[in-house]
Amino acid sequence: MFKTLTIAAAASMLAMPLFAENHGMGVMASDQSVANGVVSADAVTAPENGWLVVHRTGDDMKPGPVVGYAPLRAGENTDVAAILTEEVAPGEKLMLMIHSEAGGMLTGAFEYTLGATEDGPIKPEGNLVMTVITAQ
Repeated sequence: MFKTLTIAAAASMLAMPLFAENHGMGVMASDQSVANGVVSADAVTAPENGWLVVHRTGDDMKPGPVVGYAPLRAGENTDVAAILTEEVAPGEKLMLMIHSEAGGMLTGAFEYTLGATEDGPIKPEGNLVMTVITAQ
């Protein structure tokens, strides 16, 4: 039903709607305007309650600082909107990634900081579950 995308494949397909799937988990989003201060994913399938986290990224496709997040329920989520916490300019690449709710001190509070284990990325077999879009 959905295709699994590697980071390299995602990078080469930035202008297309993407659904990166890994073990039944995935993020589907398209390039979009961020003028309203929101980044949206059309669909996110999460293995557990957690977060859709928006990271800055570059041509290296490594996750950078967090610039937005939204809560996720276990299972399929549609039209997930993450409010941006920083300005994002048109042309910037954004990585939309599934994070867990595990490891933090508070349930329902996003506690992740770059590189931390609290509310960190879900990584089946060591792979991030994410897709990359370009802000318009």
